[in-house]
Amino acid sequence: MRLSISSIERPPGPHSILPEKLLREFMRDPIKTLMKIAYTYGDISHFKFGRQHVYLFNDPEYIEDVLIRNYKNFIKSRGLRVSKRLLGEGLVTSEGKYHDRQRRIIQPAFHPNLIETYGQIMTDYAQRMCQRWKDGMTLDIHKEMMHVTLAIISKAVLGSDVKLEKDNEVGNALLVCMEYFNRLQMPFGELIEKIPILPINKGFQRAKMSLDSIVYNMIKEHRNNESRGVRVAEGDLLYTLLQAQDTEAGIKRMNDTQLRDEVMTIFLAGHETTANALTWTFYLLSQNPTVEDKMYEELCSVLGDGDADKGNSSYNSRIPTIEDVPKLEYTEKVFRESMRLYPPVWGIGRQAINDYKVSKYVIPAGSVIFMSQYVMHRNPRYYSDPDIFYPDRWSKETMLQLPRFSYFPFGGGIRGCIGESFAWMEGILLLAMIYHQWKMHHDPVHRVGLQPLITLRPKYGMRMKLEQRKERSNN
Repeated sequence: MRLSISSIERPPGPHSILPEKLLREFMRDPIKTLMKIAYTYGDISHFKFGRQHVYLFNDPEYIEDVLIRNYKNFIKSRGLRVSKRLLGEGLVTSEGKYHDRQRRIIQPAFHPNLIETYGQIMTDYAQRMCQRWKDGMTLDIHKEMMHVTLAIISKAVLGSDVKLEKDNEVGNALLVCMEYFNRLQMPFGELIEKIPILPINKGFQRAKMSLDSIVYNMIKEHRNNESRGVRVAEGDLLYTLLQAQDTEAGIKRMNDTQLRDEVMTIFLAGHETTANALTWTFYLLSQNPTVEDKMYEELCSVLGDGDADKGNSSYNSRIPTIEDVPKLEYTEKVFRESMRLYPPVWGIGRQAINDYKVSKYVIPAGSVIFMSQYVMHRNPRYYSDPDIFYPDRWSKETMLQLPRFSYFPFGGGIRGCIGESFAWMEGILLLAMIYHQWKMHHDPVHRVGLQPLITLRPKYGMRMKLEQRKERSNN
C-alpha cells in the first residue's frame, strides 16, 4: 500500500521560497552543496529537485542497507540510466536478472590470477611514458595519466596497442560523452535529446560512432582469430569474455552487442577512474613533502636506489613487479588516503521501487537516495581532521574498526566495481614506477578545481614540473 503524501514524515533538509534555488546551487557546485546539507542536517536529509524527492544518506549503516541488504528494492538513478546511451546494457547500467547473469559470466575474467598477468603490461606502458619525459619539463599530469591508463586498458582488454593519435581520439570522445551525460541531467535535459540537430547531440553521436568503431573492429578481429585458431600467447580480457558462458542459465556465449556493452563499460571505467585517482595522488604528494619523502624511502627500500657503491647488483634500482605490491605498504596507504579525499566516483544514486523504511522515516517509492563517497569520506565521526592528507591513519587496527561503508571508493554490493582489484594493482604499480624515478612539483600559478562529472576530474588539468631522481650514494 502506497503512503499518502500527507502522512509522510520527512527528514530535515534545506528549503527555499525561491523555486529551484537549491537545484541551481547543486548544478553550479554539487559537492559543496551536498557537503553543506550533510553537515547541517546529519545522517539523513531530504530536499527536492523540482518534483523529485531526494534523500541524502551520510551514515555507513544506511548506505550498506541500500547497497547490500535491500539492493533488490532499488534501481539505478537517472544519471546512470542516461549513461546507457553509450554503455548500453553493460554491468554499470543494467538491472535485475540480466545484470546478475552478465556479472556471473564476466566474474571469471577478473579472477585474481588473471588480473596478475596484467602487471607486466602496466609497468611496460608506465616505463615507456617515463622514458618520454625530460628533466625540468612541465606538463599536464592528468593528460599523461589518461594516456597511459587508456593504453594499459586497451592492451589488457582488447589486446591492442593504441597509437597516440587514436589515443587522443578515444580520450576526446569519452570526454564529449561524459559532458553530454552531465547536460542531460540538468533541468530540461530530456528536451536536448528530442532536438537531434543541436550541436551537442551531433557531437555525442560522432563520439559514440568513433568508440563503437574501435570496439566492434576489435571484436571482429578476435572472432576472426578464434575461427582460425589464432590466439596471442598471453590472451586478453576480450578473448576471455568471448569464451565466457553462464552454465547456470545454459547460455554459452555473448553476442557482439553484449560484448560491445561490457567492453565499452570496462574501457570507460577502467581508465578514467584510475587516471583521476593517480592525478589527485600526485597533487597531494606535491603538497605534502613529508609524506612524499616517506613513500620514496619505501620505494628505495623495496626497489633499490641505484647505489652502485653497495657492491650488490641486486640492490640496483629496478622496475616494480606484482610480487612487490604486498611490500609497498606505505605506498598503498598513500593511494588509499588519496581516494578517501578524492574518490574517483564521487556519488551513487538509487531510486526506490517500493516504499522503504530507514530509521524513523518511510521513503516513498519513486524517491531518489543519494550517497556520496566524497561526503562520507570526510565525515569527522570516522576520520579525525578529515580534510588532512594523512596516509598513516590507515593502520590495520583502524581499518578493522571502521564501518564498511565509511570508505567505499569503488561502491559496494552486487553492483560494486568488478575491476576493483585491477584498479588497486594498477594504482600501486604506477605510483611506485613513476615516483621511484620522478619527483613532481605542482605549478604554483596553476588553478586546482573539482569537475564532478561521472567521475571526479581535475577541472583545469594538473600542471606539474618534473624533476628526475638522482642516484643516491653513501659519499
